Amino acid sequence: MKISAALDKIDEHQLFVPAFQREYVWKRDDAKELIDSLIKQYPTGTMLTWETANPPELKGPHKYDARQGAVRVLLDGQQRITTLYMLVRGDIPPYYSAAEILNDTRGLYVNIETLELAYYSKVKMEGDPRWQNITDIFQRKIRAKDIVRQLKEKGETVSRERDDLMDDNTRAIENILDRDFPEQIISVKANVREAIDVFYKVNASGVSLSDAELALAQISGYWPEARDIFKKKLVELAEEGFVFKLDFLVYVLLGCLYHLGSEMRKLHDAENNETIREAWNLLDRQVLDYVAGLMRSRAFVDHTDEINSVYALIPIIVYCFDKDGEHLTDAEIRKMVKWFYYSQIRARYVSQLPQKLDRDLRIVAESKNPFDELLAVIEEERRLEITPDEFVGRSISHPLFGLVRWYLKSRNAVCLTTGVELRQAMGRKYALENDHIFPYSKLKMRGYGTDNRLKYSLAQELTNRAILTQVANRSKGARDAKDYLADADARFPGSLALQCVPERRDLWDIENYEAFLQARRTMLAEKLNAFLAGITETRPSEAPITLEEMIEEGEGDELEFKSSLRWDFREETVNKRLEEVVMKTIAAFANGQGGTLLIGVADNGEALGLEGDYHALGGANRDKFELHLRNLMNEAFGASFVTGKIKVSFPEIGEIEICRIEILPSTKPLIISVKDKSGQAQEKFYVRSGNSSQEFSLNEMQAYLTERFPA
Repeated sequence: MKISAALDKIDEHQLFVPAFQREYVWKRDDAKELIDSLIKQYPTGTMLTWETANPPELKGPHKYDARQGAVRVLLDGQQRITTLYMLVRGDIPPYYSAAEILNDTRGLYVNIETLELAYYSKVKMEGDPRWQNITDIFQRKIRAKDIVRQLKEKGETVSRERDDLMDDNTRAIENILDRDFPEQIISVKANVREAIDVFYKVNASGVSLSDAELALAQISGYWPEARDIFKKKLVELAEEGFVFKLDFLVYVLLGCLYHLGSEMRKLHDAENNETIREAWNLLDRQVLDYVAGLMRSRAFVDHTDEINSVYALIPIIVYCFDKDGEHLTDAEIRKMVKWFYYSQIRARYVSQLPQKLDRDLRIVAESKNPFDELLAVIEEERRLEITPDEFVGRSISHPLFGLVRWYLKSRNAVCLTTGVELRQAMGRKYALENDHIFPYSKLKMRGYGTDNRLKYSLAQELTNRAILTQVANRSKGARDAKDYLADADARFPGSLALQCVPERRDLWDIENYEAFLQARRTMLAEKLNAFLAGITETRPSEAPITLEEMIEEGEGDELEFKSSLRWDFREETVNKRLEEVVMKTIAAFANGQGGTLLIGVADNGEALGLEGDYHALGGANRDKFELHLRNLMNEAFGASFVTGKIKVSFPEIGEIEICRIEILPSTKPLIISVKDKSGQAQEKFYVRSGNSSQEFSLNEMQAYLTERFPA
């Protein structure tokens, strides 16, 4: 389809964007690269459309009328088509509102002689007629001869070669409208579900859409109004200072419905339609606003700008959701706040977000004291106590600064210039900001500038910051610290202590700047540790380790993974020798201190399941698998041992069934018969050592038996 034809079809209400598509997210650099490629006649991708007389919910005000017949729905390529529409027409396409254009890429200029592309710059473009808005060229409001005439009026000599070059370049831009976007069309026979599946597969192969965005597209397929409903809620929350993106809400829904942070595919199925609507009703009506209110009133979080990772709110939201929106007790709130603070300063969700949410949301679902358990998880990975050294060279972007703000607000600290309580600052004029206590301009003169990386980091250290209202920050200026602090101390007695500013006046001299930093680091570390400890006491309950946590720890003295009992994944066939390996492992555990064998789990911890073994046993099920396994163990070890020392179960990891064999230590040595390469049976004695089963020689065996099985 020609680009001009695609744009015409948009205006004629024949080409639409479905509601499940995301907003326009391209940036100006993306628009420049697209136009540059089109001018140079480089490949620019394809369009994927769906021809249908029964379209899904569409973006924009136009409502489909069956009398229109079949129309085309744009599934892939909408970012490019939208960019071209705005640059060619100079308007936002009818399927979008201005609010959905996250970055307005209109106003692109081109140098008609060099074909350089840039957005308007007065210094570069003013007075140079070669720079023209590319929309005017597309619309033929400006031609090469107009530019040549303006250059001559400025006194420039325009050679025939320059004239021809600018004429050729103008035509190259105009000819973009005649370029073809190769179009792939999904048949009119496809239904909405099939079209969304194609949309998912096309986008899943690239990096343009996140798993959450693809999940939202699927949700919109069976709940067409979902995207608009979610966006409305985001606007309401943003007005209260809590700014989120759509993918955050998708994570929330996944957490509430499945207590997971990964496996977004669980939201794809239309069977979720009723439950997801019910979940959203509770979230929208009560839970999201309640959590926002809790964060503001009890955690002193006034805006998500103060939060290191908003995803720490998901376990909190899911916990409140699980209580059917009932209000938390004071004890629950205190534990929640304490965990939230540590999740921020110890960067719980900065990396491996889905995996960490999986673990944390499982704790929320299963634990009687989830925030105690969640805090223990953080402590496993990072020390909880804050030390003075952690502040060295840390700027206000570090999570510790967020905690400092919340702590200062909790103790009703005041602005050092206005005396206004930081917690009660109202209106834009009194919005909270931060400023250097020792002015950077003065520190720079003493060698703390950008020429010295270490000293510059000390000048910008968060311990050299005071929290002020915006109006105070404007009036403070670059006053010497000793004058500024002395004035604050005189006007608002106690204000320095409330902001953890050392009150020793000799430290206020710029010559003692680094001593001031050290004193404030120590003060902040002590105060913050006491503040966190004083919120509430948290004590993890004595909960058993979960199967997922066992697997995460990996193989060891008491844990072994086997991909299968008899199905060879590499050769994709039955391999009965694998059964001997399983028996060898059981014997090794029994001859040692016991252990657990998991069948259906790869060496790297990936859950493979038992389907291969079921197939290898002639299409068996769990019962037949267990019968076969017990027959093998009875033959190898005897029914008495299997009955008294072996426990077999079939837990699930996600929705993947595996086999768990728990082996108790044997009261007498287990010697098993193993066939060699020639098929001859040999008796072997195995003992667990580290993460493997070791065969003992006759000499080693005698010594071990004397110690392990004394008469």
